[in-house]
Amino acid sequence: MKSLTMYGPREIVLRIWILVWLMLVWTMLWGNFSVANTVTGLLVALVITVLLPMPRLPVEGRLHIGSMIRLAFTVAYYMVLSSLQVAWLAIRPGAPPLSAVLRAQLSVKSDLVMALLLNTLTIIPGSVVLEIDQERRLAYVHVLDVGSPKAVATFYAQLRQLERLFIAAFERDADWHPDDETAESEMREGL
Repeated sequence: MKSLTMYGPREIVLRIWILVWLMLVWTMLWGNFSVANTVTGLLVALVITVLLPMPRLPVEGRLHIGSMIRLAFTVAYYMVLSSLQVAWLAIRPGAPPLSAVLRAQLSVKSDLVMALLLNTLTIIPGSVVLEIDQERRLAYVHVLDVGSPKAVATFYAQLRQLERLFIAAFERDADWHPDDETAESEMREGL
């Protein structure tokens, strides 16, 4: 285990934030903001962060705030639109909608961005990511209401738009600098 002097200021602030966040979650779960709950939450947070440390994730690009804001609004729009569509499918008369598992080829480079994209896709009502092929950058997604070619095309168009926005926010080519581990694996694959 590293001592705090081996961490940079950014990592120390991040670790303190994680401790505070876990302590707040503990306190909110108990539903009572007392000194005992807060101290117990801090102790639980310390145990979690010391015994179960998260691996360091490589960050290989830069965050672009304008693109991130556009991404947030687009996701919010899709969540509202899809919620209304799923609600209509639930209450409309007639046969239940046809659903299917669709394969999606992804063009994001980073595993972190791929995870963010697929988690976003899952929180949008009407679609659930079932399986991910990390090596080939494939995702298998269960999609509600694929009864027409237009519905399938709409799903793929929404996925491509989300993917473009994630790339614009996190993976622009000009800012893309793979970490050492990613660069080594790309070199091995190229040999």
